[in-house]
Amino acid sequence: MTEPNGTQTTPNLPAVVTQDEASSRVTRAILDFISQIPDSKVHSQSNPDAEARRLASRAAQRAALTAGTLALPPGPLGWLTILPELISIWKIQAQLVSDIAAAYGKHAELGREQMLWCLFRHTSAQAFRDLVVRLGDRLIFRRVSYGVIERVAKQIGVKVTQRALGEGLSRWMPVIGAIGVGGYAYYDTRQVAATAIAMLKSEIGTADSEDSANTVTQEVQATRMH
Repeated sequence: MTEPNGTQTTPNLPAVVTQDEASSRVTRAILDFISQIPDSKVHSQSNPDAEARRLASRAAQRAALTAGTLALPPGPLGWLTILPELISIWKIQAQLVSDIAAAYGKHAELGREQMLWCLFRHTSAQAFRDLVVRLGDRLIFRRVSYGVIERVAKQIGVKVTQRALGEGLSRWMPVIGAIGVGGYAYYDTRQVAATAIAMLKSEIGTADSEDSANTVTQEVQATRMH
């Protein structure tokens, strides 16, 4: 749809909000959100896998209930709840990642790169190609500038916004739509838990951005020699 002034809008959003504007808002929310890592009251566990599964199940149920409740307002009013819904779900998921890390005794290893990876890797794996490198059972996270983090967040923001637009029709069917939105939040939170568990069961490494290329090259060569 094109407004008289030539501005592109999407049929599922109010006419005053373009898709680019919606994506920009989501991106800003992501950047604000990952600036702090939640504390955890969970202690290191002798069986962290079992504790992680318990935490994931509880968080997924909370996320589903939260998302489903916020998706109840019908029509245009429903769009006003989308960003608050996303932020509410991210808070639950970030606390989940923090608690799982604590259960594995690795909470101190969580930074903004690791949190971004756990929350959004399943949303846009391509966005992380310059941020994370996998070498066997190791994950090497590059310590990068804010500009790189911002670029990654923008790519994720586009994906998240596209998914939200795809669910736009459900906002006109409040009860059925709320069930669908809640179901996706449950699934999404389970994916976050799976990514966090896989990361924490791996060896986590870090490298400065300018040194990361040399580090990766050396690691690859050493792996091949063995």
